[in-house]
Amino acid sequence: QVQLVESGGGLVQAGGSLRLSCAASGRTFSDYRMGWFRQAPGKEREFVTTISARYGTTDYADSVKGRFTISRDRAKNTVFLQMNSLKPEDTAVYYCAARRINRGDSYYSTGNYDYWGQGTQVTVSS
Repeated sequence: QVQLVESGGGLVQAGGSLRLSCAASGRTFSDYRMGWFRQAPGKEREFVTTISARYGTTDYADSVKGRFTISRDRAKNTVFLQMNSLKPEDTAVYYCAARRINRGDSYYSTGNYDYWGQGTQVTVSS
């Protein structure tokens, strides 16, 4: 079992920045690829970004590329999401997720993650 706890959400003006954190506990952190997803009101949960377990390889949704950065601190078992140049359309509940590294399915899909955090609200005002 892996427990994930997000923090760092809040209200920010357009153009501002926020940094989300996801603290992991339980199984070995290095055995899991980590991801961030988001869900806006009335919309499906969507992929934002992911970071691989061993080499820190990252991938981003086109909508956040160049503005968001994912990173992980192995010593602290924590994943971060630095969000810059925020837009009102970034408003959503942001979720941290973990998936075992031996999974061969797509990491873009919400159904292919094994553990989820409770989410943290990010609101960007115009």
